[in-house]
Amino acid sequence: MTIEPRVLTFPALDSATAAAHLRAELALDVDPDDLVRDLTAGTQHGYVVVETRTPEAFASAHIPGAINLPYRDMTPESVSRLDRDLVYVCYCESIYCNAATKGALKLAGLGFKVKRLSGGITAWQAADYPVERDTPIRSAPAPRCVC
Repeated sequence: MTIEPRVLTFPALDSATAAAHLRAELALDVDPDDLVRDLTAGTQHGYVVVETRTPEAFASAHIPGAINLPYRDMTPESVSRLDRDLVYVCYCESIYCNAATKGALKLAGLGFKVKRLSGGITAWQAADYPVERDTPIRSAPAPRCVC
């Protein structure tokens, strides 16, 4: 008896269809490494990085140069001053958060070109990339020996 592999339960796409799908996926996603390379090289032109979480989350840690535009606050009025010729790279907390997707969807619905940063600020910090903070970090109390 031959057991079929689960991986092939759904057959792979033909190469042209797969290439089109993957190209579309890359048109929407930005890798943290590509973004940090742009920031480091000073080649961040043509796009703006957008933190889509709350102002408090933005203050605690955000990507250098990012603007804070919480997805819940996006309205035609609140985005009226944004440059429609730029691409807006939205990010949020992590792969477990969809604020970047909600923000990108709202911006796209309002006529803006958008992308999402893969993994959000969590992936960014896990890679040890720089962050800016508007509020000081509260350090944990020093351990105390009780022996």
